[in-house]
Amino acid sequence: MCLLSLISEEPSYGYEMASKLADRGLDLVSEGSIYPTLSRMQRSGLIEGYFVEADGSGPPRKYYRIATEGKQQLGIWKEEWSTLSEGVNQVVKGVTRDRSDK
Repeated sequence: MCLLSLISEEPSYGYEMASKLADRGLDLVSEGSIYPTLSRMQRSGLIEGYFVEADGSGPPRKYYRIATEGKQQLGIWKEEWSTLSEGVNQVVKGVTRDRSDK
């Protein structure tokens, strides 16, 4: 979900995504663990990969952009995450929800 969210902001390549995650507090995610996830997301149709020639020297970089199906899935995952994180916060805070709300 985090990778898909980053890609939804702007197309990115693997190392760049690892840096962005670290900048946002997820520095335990390594570049090596990102590529298998990107491959699975691409095979699932959530993202599309394309190559961009590097300026100067070096091989082309593979960038990823979000696909239409990825936008839809990201919306679902964000809703699920919101519900889950709200519940975890309630547990951690020791708050009991009034069940009559439902």
